[in-house]
Amino acid sequence: MSAEKLGVDAIIIVGNETGGHPGMGDVGTLVMLPRVVDSVSIPVIAGGGFSDGRGLISALSLGAEGIVMGTRFMATQEASIHDNVKNWMVSADELDTVVIQRNIGSRSRVALNAVSKEVDKLESEGATLEDLIPLITGQRSKKVYFDGDLDGGIWSCGQSVGLVKEVLTVNELINQIVQEAKNSFEFIQSRIESIRT
Repeated sequence: MSAEKLGVDAIIIVGNETGGHPGMGDVGTLVMLPRVVDSVSIPVIAGGGFSDGRGLISALSLGAEGIVMGTRFMATQEASIHDNVKNWMVSADELDTVVIQRNIGSRSRVALNAVSKEVDKLESEGATLEDLIPLITGQRSKKVYFDGDLDGGIWSCGQSVGLVKEVLTVNELINQIVQEAKNSFEFIQSRIESIRT
């Protein structure tokens, strides 16, 4: 609401499922999206947990104008990250991420690996920013993205990684999402008709 008062044209909201920084609350997209849509008159774009046409249809039905998909686009052929990361994403499930950096007021959902487990352990023991910097520095993330060292550092990854089953081209992914959305819409229409009768 504050963003709208400041004159922005549209806003992006992300639920707790999102990779990267989901905000300080533990509210998922399914609840946050309609709350925001009902509270503003400008367009809302939804992020957090989206990776396919079913997610697109659900976001549209909750009032969004569109979706943001960071994690899913990481697992495309054009993404300039190491194939080890993409292959890990294909084999991962929705439990292979963790929210860290709660202690320092900068929550971040990242892939579950040796470094994020260490950060999580240190935070449970009361670690400070100074304690965590050597582990969470972006310099370490480069080892993951560019060298393919999956335990080289922390790296953003949303829970939608559990829905990633293959590494497609961006064009293939968009076409797949559009077809899935059409199929989902037709399915919903048939369910509504069956409820009426």
